[in-house]
Amino acid sequence: MANSAARRLQTLDPALAAVRTVRAEVEGLNALAAALTGSLGVPFRAAVETILAAKGRVVVTGMGKSGHVARKVAATLASTGTPAFFMHPAEASHGDLGMVGAGDVVLAFSLSGETPELRDVIHYCKRFAITLVAVTSGAKSALVRAAGHALVLPAAEEACPNKLAPTTSTTMQLAFGDALAMALLEARGFSARDFHAFHPGGKLGAQLITVGDLMGEAAVVREDATFAEAIEAISAKVWYGGVAVVDGDRRLVGALTDGDVRRSIGRAMPDSPVAEFMTRSPVSAGPGMLASEAMRLMNERERPFNLLFVCEDGRLVGAVHMHDFLRAGIA
Repeated sequence: MANSAARRLQTLDPALAAVRTVRAEVEGLNALAAALTGSLGVPFRAAVETILAAKGRVVVTGMGKSGHVARKVAATLASTGTPAFFMHPAEASHGDLGMVGAGDVVLAFSLSGETPELRDVIHYCKRFAITLVAVTSGAKSALVRAAGHALVLPAAEEACPNKLAPTTSTTMQLAFGDALAMALLEARGFSARDFHAFHPGGKLGAQLITVGDLMGEAAVVREDATFAEAIEAISAKVWYGGVAVVDGDRRLVGALTDGDVRRSIGRAMPDSPVAEFMTRSPVSAGPGMLASEAMRLMNERERPFNLLFVCEDGRLVGAVHMHDFLRAGIA
């Protein structure tokens, strides 16, 4: 078998087979996009509204390749603000239907809509008035007839030369699942901060950390403070290397950093006003700014700096140092 495959490979160009596959799947995705702006648009909106109104979770199910897609769709929904989990339809018949409760929505994927393993899931939904949303290409299938919302995907030719292996069809199912998840995400107003709550680990988690997550208490003096008082405040927060200068309403008016101190040597006296040597209107950030964006802000200035003050509603609430970003794994 291996030898015959090797001989056939000598007469074929694998890249051409790959390109044919990709083009077939692109055609399927184009057909799906066209359907979503046409005949599929109304039922898609109805499904989104139903899921948004559901008091329970989305139970995603499917068998075979559709099951693999369903498992991924459940994970995407759960990570973007829609509580969801995958239920294997064969296991459902042996007790896992007990995981489906009142207020849940069952989202079933099946290319043909005639998958035998879904029979018990369909009957359960009917018996206990569980909303069933079908995603299938079988417009006249049993799954469509049973569903509260039938989302019939356009027919498309499989990329497989034998037109048998699920390829284009599963790509369309996967894209449809992503489209559903993103529509729900936007409708919920799911933000980057919400996303971080579900993705605290790894590089993605680091990218979603905000300035407010890392900031600490800032060294602070009033604008009528002396140079000596500012130095004392800096020394108390030595890891920050600077002091915020604020007015009576705690609004940031300036900053005295280690660099400003070095530049004042020979000119500043202990009782000199700090206002004469501070940097006026220093760059600041809000606590909701992504740490990666704040780090870029600090690095891309004509004179990069290491200390960033954090203000909310115009008032100083903290400070963050470049080392805080590096310790958090943001680069």
